[in-house]
Amino acid sequence: MASIYELDGRVPVLKAIPFGLQHVLAMFVANITPIIILANVVGIGTETSSALIQNCMIIAGIGTLVQLYPIWRIGSRLPIVMGISFTFLSLAIAIATTQGMGTLMGAVIVGGLVEGCLGLFPNQWTKLIPHVVAATVVTAIGFSLLPIGANSFAGGQGAADFGSATNWIIGSVTLLACLVTQVFARGFLRSLSVLVGLAVGYALSICMGAVDFSALNKVDVVALPSFMPFTPEFRLDAILAIVCVYLVSATETIGDTSAICSGALGRNVQNREMGSSVACDGFVSTVAGLFGCTPITSFSQNVGLATMSKVINRSTIAVGAAIMIIGGLFPAVGTILTTIPQPVLGGCTIMMFGSILFAGFGMLAKSGFSQRNMIIVSLSLSVGLGFTQATGLFAIFPKIVQTVFAENCVAVVFLLAVLLNLILPKEKEV
Repeated sequence: MASIYELDGRVPVLKAIPFGLQHVLAMFVANITPIIILANVVGIGTETSSALIQNCMIIAGIGTLVQLYPIWRIGSRLPIVMGISFTFLSLAIAIATTQGMGTLMGAVIVGGLVEGCLGLFPNQWTKLIPHVVAATVVTAIGFSLLPIGANSFAGGQGAADFGSATNWIIGSVTLLACLVTQVFARGFLRSLSVLVGLAVGYALSICMGAVDFSALNKVDVVALPSFMPFTPEFRLDAILAIVCVYLVSATETIGDTSAICSGALGRNVQNREMGSSVACDGFVSTVAGLFGCTPITSFSQNVGLATMSKVINRSTIAVGAAIMIIGGLFPAVGTILTTIPQPVLGGCTIMMFGSILFAGFGMLAKSGFSQRNMIIVSLSLSVGLGFTQATGLFAIFPKIVQTVFAENCVAVVFLLAVLLNLILPKEKEV
């Protein structure tokens, strides 16, 4: 029997289900939230919104399967979980509200092809991303995720009960359950620490009346995915804007791919893997556009889960992808998962996000502490993390610059790290 801690081999389905489900629960809400926000802002009807949520789950499942089991050079063959990206949300809202959903989908389709083709030729650009640059980006991803976990812990940004005693209790108990399982459990139960925390937190939430099951009364039993719910329209300005953000998404995927290799597999990422991962990111995003969804990308929280649990078996994570696809075909599955309260998710993800940060520190240590590396890392992180926290700092720049950089520290860190690596003379190393 193949081990769940080995990349290849088959694991019995019954043994794989809880590990696959753990990955789905870690990313489920984040996967459907972008499309929910977009639908609410644009004013898409309830029936269409429900169909888009289904499509998001199916696309996430397909994208994950392609990463696990590549088609030609599309897919990295690494335990990477894919989902709908938050990175595109603000620009997607801007395009959809001014030019319509058809124009947005046209831009998503074309932009995905551009990123996908970029991933097919990794040797042409991966030389720009040496180990110290990848380590800096992974560290930035870890830092950028910490507020997301904290906001979920408190109830979700904008929630009426944000920071309430109930949310503190639920989040703390969930986190404690994860921690106790991770420290004291043995064998495969230890690797399920996040799922144990979710189960404990969810049970407590039900007892405290914090779970709303009313949505289950309005759900169809089976529903097929809706193909091309919006007729694509192709406008150059929208396409160019989306392509810029696709490059940012590629940056995040490169960081996640590096993190999964360093933190979960214990080795450096290969150029081929970076390119294939980006190719999957792009081409599956094109498919997402055909189903009315915004682009897809790798999910850092699942990288953190793999890094922390060391469960990297591809067939096991493929079970999670199958659960997402089934959830898209059977809406009740997805609806049940949406009832998980934010504090439960926050309690589980805090430590997962920290594990990405830890992986970044490990990569930085392997890069060495030369003066040149010190400048690249310290300046990239201080500017990237600092400038994006200063509201209004990018106000003098064009809208596209604000969209790509103002609230995306990973993009700023990546750009600055690449530029510094190209500019700083090699002889400065000691």
